[in-house]
Amino acid sequence: MSHMSFQPRGAEVTADADYIVIGSGAGGAAAAVTLARAGAGVLIVEAGPWRDPEDYASSTYGALRDMMDDWGSTITMGRALWPVVQARLVGGTTVINSAICVRTPADIFEEWQQGHGVGAPAYAERIWAWQDMLESELCVAETGPEAMGRSNQLALKGDAAAGYDGHVIKRYAKGCVGSGQCLQGCRSMKKQSTNLNYVPETLMRGGSILSCAPVDKILFDGSKAIGVTGRFLHPQTRAKGAPFSARAKLGVIVAASATWSPVILRQSGLTHKAVGAGFRSHPGTGVFGVYDEPVDMNTGVTQGWASTRFRKDPGLKLETLSIPMEMAISRLAGGGRALMERIAGYRHIAMWVHALRARSVGRVDVGWTGRPVVRFGLDEADMRRFREGMWRVAQLHFAAGAREVIPGIVGLPYSLGPKEVDAIATGPLDPRNYVAILSHLFGGCTMGADPSRSVCDGDGRVHGRDRLWVADASLMPDNIGVNPQHTIMAMAMEVATGALRGGPCP
Repeated sequence: MSHMSFQPRGAEVTADADYIVIGSGAGGAAAAVTLARAGAGVLIVEAGPWRDPEDYASSTYGALRDMMDDWGSTITMGRALWPVVQARLVGGTTVINSAICVRTPADIFEEWQQGHGVGAPAYAERIWAWQDMLESELCVAETGPEAMGRSNQLALKGDAAAGYDGHVIKRYAKGCVGSGQCLQGCRSMKKQSTNLNYVPETLMRGGSILSCAPVDKILFDGSKAIGVTGRFLHPQTRAKGAPFSARAKLGVIVAASATWSPVILRQSGLTHKAVGAGFRSHPGTGVFGVYDEPVDMNTGVTQGWASTRFRKDPGLKLETLSIPMEMAISRLAGGGRALMERIAGYRHIAMWVHALRARSVGRVDVGWTGRPVVRFGLDEADMRRFREGMWRVAQLHFAAGAREVIPGIVGLPYSLGPKEVDAIATGPLDPRNYVAILSHLFGGCTMGADPSRSVCDGDGRVHGRDRLWVADASLMPDNIGVNPQHTIMAMAMEVATGALRGGPCP
């Protein structure tokens, strides 16, 4: 068996391997390939289906149906109901993100060391060494001018005028052609999502993968993790298929995401209060700029410009983000003729966004259906920073030559001109007045030196358990303020290397 997908109801499917890795996204695939390169037998168990690039959907509807976790229906349970961006397929969220590569800032390791007793200087050096390797293997480079597109070029122009110290984004993309399909999966096969490299390499090195196979729980012999069980699930009909069980000779690595990893641990009998705690994220939203000349924002790379000047104070990352027309329509208020007139101007708008390095902390619980319940909201201080992010994005549009902006804030006019833009800076503080999403998720299985406040130690090993590690964004004890994929992958490789050094437990 190298790849087994959905199996209808029938006899239990069984498998065994040296290591079982739950999840195939940034963390899972990086951990799996590290184990496989060391000669270990690896079984990846992935809840979602395998999708080849030629089968990627071209529409947002198709991406929600084929690639997102339960049609993207996970939302925050707080004052505002904001969607949580989470993929569910082989390759995980690497298939539907913009492949942005940002090295872990040095101050993050210092914060982890001071606040949680992990992330010492030697650890930082190892993470950066893994990132050096990743940048070489995954063809990290700045997007070339031929693939930038008008929206990103305008952002560069605005940046030069506004002094935001921005830059052309570095991405895991080999010869990006600017097809504008990052969010639906790159059918051009330029984006280096893990379903195109580390998962196939793991299989080539003798590993196997179960897809459409959500894990119900981890099996233990005393404190020792010895396997996983679950039931196949049809990706479209949601029909339950055959049960499966897999045995791990040397250990289990959990990399199911910041939302699902704590759920799996909780369902496996880990009742410690730290499981699910410490959830953090980058809530963000966009502002449309309206230009006299056509922008055609879906021509060119989805995200090509960013600024991290404000990462520490007030805690913002600014960037371009081109969205398809069907997503843009949901942001254009009104109905009937008024909406049609606004849609007619789609070619003239550019969407740029901010992501807030939120200081608010939430948690992930298990709902009555067995799915994650994300309890998270922004306090007033975070809402003030969130509002400032929108104001700075609007200012950038005007610096680039926009004639007006569409803020999408309930209580403000539909559009604002340059002399009215400060209305955003004094806008409402109720999160229900804003259309936002949660991306870049952290925590839930945080690492730390104190077992009473954390789930894992500094090596990703679950406190009080043997042969059980976590290797995804749920490990991170704080919000890092930049796109996390590069950090996730490097940390996962470090965790896997530690698992190999540990060898079999007595």
